[in-house]
Amino acid sequence: MVVLDSPHGAQGDSASARETAAAYLTQHCPWADFDAVLLVVSELVTNAVRHTSGWWRLRLRAGQGKLVVEMDDSCPDPPVPREPDFAGGGGFGWHMVQRLAGQVEVRPLPEGKRVRATWLRPVEGAY
Repeated sequence: MVVLDSPHGAQGDSASARETAAAYLTQHCPWADFDAVLLVVSELVTNAVRHTSGWWRLRLRAGQGKLVVEMDDSCPDPPVPREPDFAGGGGFGWHMVQRLAGQVEVRPLPEGKRVRATWLRPVEGAY
């Protein structure tokens, strides 16, 4: 498992989170769709930085045929899908997370929420 906490006194860095996730995937989960996982990690960190005023914690763990990415943050409000704005106003991120991950869950925490994205390892020989 790898854990990355928001920098103390700073809003965060999605590039650092992507680098950490890429290194973890290379070593522990080479079967995962690198691009999909890194996009989800980037989006979750960006959302935590943009929509919370406090801490966040990113966790990645692989085992038992699955990869789990969890983002905990200080905001209790669940992500809200928005109509995409093709003029530059955003609204694409949460839809992207839901499409790229095999399963997405949002659960309340005593001091915020947890977003969990899960990918199952493909069965070898399956089409």
